[in-house]
Amino acid sequence: MAPRPIPSFKASESLRKSIRDQTNVALEITKQLLLTEGKNKNVVFSPLSIHVVLSMIAVGAKGSNQEKVLKFLKSESINELNTLASVVAPLVFADGSEHGGPLLSIANGVWIDQSLSIKHSFKNVLETDYKAALKQVDFKNEPEEVRREVNSWGEEETKGLIESILPPDSVSTETSLILANALYFKGDWDKEFDASGTRVHDFHLLRSDASVKAPFMTKSSDQYVSEFETFKVLMLPYKQGKDYERRFSMYIFLPNARKGLRALVKKFCSDFEFMDRHLPDERVPVDEFLIPKFKISCDFEASKLLETLGFTPGGLTEMVDSAEPLYASNIFHKAFIEVNEKGTEAAAVTSWGGWMMCDEAPPPPIDFVADHPFLYLIREEVTKTVMFVGQVLNPIED
Repeated sequence: MAPRPIPSFKASESLRKSIRDQTNVALEITKQLLLTEGKNKNVVFSPLSIHVVLSMIAVGAKGSNQEKVLKFLKSESINELNTLASVVAPLVFADGSEHGGPLLSIANGVWIDQSLSIKHSFKNVLETDYKAALKQVDFKNEPEEVRREVNSWGEEETKGLIESILPPDSVSTETSLILANALYFKGDWDKEFDASGTRVHDFHLLRSDASVKAPFMTKSSDQYVSEFETFKVLMLPYKQGKDYERRFSMYIFLPNARKGLRALVKKFCSDFEFMDRHLPDERVPVDEFLIPKFKISCDFEASKLLETLGFTPGGLTEMVDSAEPLYASNIFHKAFIEVNEKGTEAAAVTSWGGWMMCDEAPPPPIDFVADHPFLYLIREEVTKTVMFVGQVLNPIED
């Protein structure tokens, strides 16, 4: 059987603006997370996964409540959000493994109490634009069974990487609806690292003058590196195979100062253009080149973080036929990433539950030694969609 073709991407200016807006929301969330709750730990999360769930919440809102969600997402209309979901997300996460590229998947799920009737308009958008699987369940009598079912769904959709998105007691008899998104990415480096060259090296910690011994990967070939006054940026492309429509890369933003990550995070999150202005576009000679292997699991209650940024959706009246609106409860997010000599495997799940109220001469070689805390991200280059973001403070801690 011939491989399925990758969908092509021909974006209008309005769609490109929507992607820029989505990225700016991602940067606001990134800044808040890395400078507050996540400031003292390794972090990985998917702003794209969170955005998809918030978009589904926006679909279920009406009037001023919907306007509040749209304002938070920097979107002018619900159609704009639905277009992002129906066009960009399926393209970015279309599986490319049959073409020699990354293995990717995206899935949306909806669990609604059997006593409620989901509105046709909401159901139609979820199934058409978000390709969501809808299922009616018995929250009133079997809340724990539903929680386990959602967790099993997330584990299956992320190839076993995210085992339990919903913590104990997060689903109750008062729960009426759960929305969830799952993302999975597994890509090999375009030029893999030779495992025999991996060696132990000191990694300097952020919160003290101490260091830890960690395994570092290395190469002797030219690399995509750009150098600025206070930081350097490395691009590591993933194998593209015969996928001519998309390109995936990991970027590492490395401050020159060992304790310069906080200042760099603030710059990085300042606006969409900052990122684009500082990405390398050509290979340059490198002298000493060391990148630590790392594996990170991270989970947090996204609703609390979003509330500090002004996310207050209010009552959601367009989801179900009921005299009482649904109200947003906890939004949980959990993500995983592993970076090694072969490539990267990453996954994320976001879940929301609601209840009833009631040609020039080559430059001189550059060192790129990531032996102190740094920022990283995975991005699809054609759409410029940021898929995963995080920081490494200690590469030998999960």
